[in-house]
Amino acid sequence: MLIKTTAQGKIAKLKGRFRIVQGGTSSSKTFSIIPLLIDYAIKNPKSEISIVSESLPHLKRGAIRDFLKIMDWIGLYDDNKWNRSSSIYTFDNKSYIEFFSCDSADKLRGARRDILFVNEANNVDFESFNQLSIRTRKFVYLDFNPSEEFYAHTELMNDSDSSFIILTYKDNEALEKTIVKDIEKMEEKAKTSTYWANRWRVYGLGLIGLIEGVIFDNWSLCDDIPEQAQYLGSGLDFGFSSDPTCLIELYRFNQELYIQEGFYEKGLHNSDIVKRIKQRFNNNLIVADCADPKSISEISMNGINILPCTKGADSIKFGIDLLQQHKINITKDSLNVIKEFRNYKWVVDINGKNTGVAIDAFNHTIDSIRYIATHTLVKNKFSRKAKTF
Repeated sequence: MLIKTTAQGKIAKLKGRFRIVQGGTSSSKTFSIIPLLIDYAIKNPKSEISIVSESLPHLKRGAIRDFLKIMDWIGLYDDNKWNRSSSIYTFDNKSYIEFFSCDSADKLRGARRDILFVNEANNVDFESFNQLSIRTRKFVYLDFNPSEEFYAHTELMNDSDSSFIILTYKDNEALEKTIVKDIEKMEEKAKTSTYWANRWRVYGLGLIGLIEGVIFDNWSLCDDIPEQAQYLGSGLDFGFSSDPTCLIELYRFNQELYIQEGFYEKGLHNSDIVKRIKQRFNNNLIVADCADPKSISEISMNGINILPCTKGADSIKFGIDLLQQHKINITKDSLNVIKEFRNYKWVVDINGKNTGVAIDAFNHTIDSIRYIATHTLVKNKFSRKAKTF
């Protein structure tokens, strides 16, 4: 039996193109959005609705199972209208609801739709989401547990055409009392445990979690680079199809470092990089990833003052240690730098202990900063202390 809950009522009131549903565990985010999509499909003939998640197994365990259960409960399910092989349900009025995963590249860049629902959107990367969004004519639902900040917060929430709600288990009146009791045990454990405090924050209260093991906590946001700041140079990290090429400017003022994002783009050829650099600089120093000497040479031949960085076995750790010694200020418009500083963390072992090794992710801008920082802030990069450089 389908029980109308507070969660359903709150979601139904969302307006705008991006309808963002953040919530804790058992707040019935997905189970409340699906009936709204079914209702829309029935009332609007020939509607095309896509429900998308990170993988097909994830969909089968979650959204597809919920959809079929709801259709059965409201007495609308007809097995002849459910295509199991393509995961599409077609209604009498020729509307349909389809399910597919983000690991299907052809689906991401395929046909357009009226409505999109990205289930557990924090597990779907922004490029995939963007490909889906630009092919959606009307509006988009996103739901997620807020284990950490992601593009729903940084890219969508401030959009004038977005609406946003936070749901908790208390918005789900259909929830069994035994589950409510288990959830509320987290609140008591949170009083004496940072681990449980974070879980209660995310899964109990539906608030953004605090990322454990984050590497940099010595930074804050600033509006602009101070006029009196000294420009030290820029770091350049190469990428192309899967990773971005990014250039980050480094400044110093009153013994503090200031960071400004120059560019952060995929698909840049060396000629494009030269154009981007010349648009921003005259002949200022750039220190680039030494792993691509051919690109450095080609860029240099175009009159760019560019040098390779020097790496060693411990160069990442050395660069991190160096940056941790300074107060760092990041301009508010450096969105990719901010994202990486918030998510760059240490790898932990099976016991949850810090290994002292940084994750190989969220590091493109940070690598760029390391290259220029170690080149300009270390007096003798080839001393015994800095032997890895």
